[in-house]
Amino acid sequence: MNIAIPQLEAARPTAHLELDEALTRLVEQKQAWAELGLADKIELLDGLVEKTGAVAARWVAAACLAKGIPDGSPLAGEEWTSGPWALMYGARHYAMSLTEILTSGAPKIPGAVRTRPDGQVIAEVFPQTIWDKLLLGGVQGEVWMEPGVTTANLTEHMGAFYKEKAPHGRVALVLGAGNIASIGPMDVLYKLYVEGQVCIMKMNPVNEYVGPFLEEAFADFITAGYVAFAYGGVEVGAYLTEHPAIEEMHITGSAATHDAIVFGTGPDGQKRRAEGKPRNPRRFTSELGNVSPVIVVPGPWDQADLAFQAEHIATIKMHNGGFNCVAGQVLVMSGDWSKTPTLLEEVERIMRSVPNRKAYYPGAEARQKAALTQKGARELDGNVPGCTPRTLVLDVPATERDSAAFQTEAFGSVLSATRLPGEGLAFLTAAVDFCNDTLWGTLGCTVLIHPETEKALGAAFEDQIARLRYGCIAINSWAGVGFLIAQTSWGAFPGHSISDIRSGSGTVHNTLLFDRPQKSVIRQAFYPAPRGMLHGSFSILPKPPWFITNKMGAEVGRKLVEFEREPSAAKLPSIFLSALRG
Repeated sequence: MNIAIPQLEAARPTAHLELDEALTRLVEQKQAWAELGLADKIELLDGLVEKTGAVAARWVAAACLAKGIPDGSPLAGEEWTSGPWALMYGARHYAMSLTEILTSGAPKIPGAVRTRPDGQVIAEVFPQTIWDKLLLGGVQGEVWMEPGVTTANLTEHMGAFYKEKAPHGRVALVLGAGNIASIGPMDVLYKLYVEGQVCIMKMNPVNEYVGPFLEEAFADFITAGYVAFAYGGVEVGAYLTEHPAIEEMHITGSAATHDAIVFGTGPDGQKRRAEGKPRNPRRFTSELGNVSPVIVVPGPWDQADLAFQAEHIATIKMHNGGFNCVAGQVLVMSGDWSKTPTLLEEVERIMRSVPNRKAYYPGAEARQKAALTQKGARELDGNVPGCTPRTLVLDVPATERDSAAFQTEAFGSVLSATRLPGEGLAFLTAAVDFCNDTLWGTLGCTVLIHPETEKALGAAFEDQIARLRYGCIAINSWAGVGFLIAQTSWGAFPGHSISDIRSGSGTVHNTLLFDRPQKSVIRQAFYPAPRGMLHGSFSILPKPPWFITNKMGAEVGRKLVEFEREPSAAKLPSIFLSALRG
């Protein structure tokens, strides 16, 4: 297919007059959006799905050019799935919830609702449809509620905006992320459909080339005055964050940017932050990254398990070149498990076996060089133009609580490891304590555990999951999957103060419209299909398409977008065949 894509030139910063005009239009239409009927809102979502499908190929081609992904590379699958597919999937499931509100008064929870012995309510939200079961068979998603939510009042905590008799329109600013292209538009959908706010989205300069495609996708929203886009750097962002028309803000980015907006910069900003006195008092939600742990629980892993989970760990680290807010950064392993050295060797082998990636995100080189100053750090690559060497720091003492490996988000191709004593429950308890008390941030965490080990732990395993203070916990999966399946909530674990924001505050995605989610838990089969059949696992998910080692990633991603544009059982055999060849 020949796809014409624009040259990736820097966008012209949006002038102040243009920003004022766009905001005036949003102010004029904010109440109309708040009062717009559900059927009309659903129709806009349907149009968004169709228009995103129409621009998807050009969007992906531009992203591959910007990120240095070669023509024909399976890695283009990352752009298909985390770009247009994620946006289309999220839009379709918001539409599903609004349809259920229209017909029965509330979104329908697709799975079981249960209460833990400590009183915490858990709702199974994925799979939601037969398509979910077929395309991601073996993946499960739950939303765990905050204390105070009960099975009796759970539906009262769903779709709060749509229960308001006289909803009040508001104008929100969304400061877009520069790494994953669907983050910004998905944040816009959350503001629109969960909180009832019209939005201006400022594109991040790193990926502003996606802006024209998003403007095509959101054309109906833009024409109606419900959404606007802006371009530019710090100056444009500062103008918008101070603009009197802006009533709320959301950012995906860094804690430093958050603090600069809320408190200001320099000594005065530091003083205001220390005193907890914002200079910008607007409500400000945020998703600000993480030093993401991968807890490896010792167990009876065989060589095939070690090889597959090594691919998994390498993917968690190197998907999107490592430029993910939940890219695995610290392997938390047992020093008493005989297979720890072998697994680390397998991870290194996989990382060496795949090509290095373009360091497209600013600051990657400086962060990698800083990691090299740590004891035992070593590079896996030579100097490749445009890339930063993939770097391992595999023996960071767990007692060095102030280590940069534990306190600074690497946001690139640096992977660290630390070792704790023990096996079984003793190890897992120590690992949970370490992650909660030592590592910076609370956005996402992965736990890898053999089924026999989980069975042996019994209820104690879920008790440890309950203790983990992370917004998304992935069991034998990657927390990034919790981003992709929009039914789950996405954001930091609740409780960060405005002066110590860490991974942020508030949630996004959450297409079942819960208003008090605490965290999401994702589960995936330990074994890929069909090997799992030999172990009594009936998951039909083969090597996931997001694995960096999946040879069919691009083809599967493209077919998933085609499917999401117009779901049909006739398209499934082709997707299954490609997935099995991965």
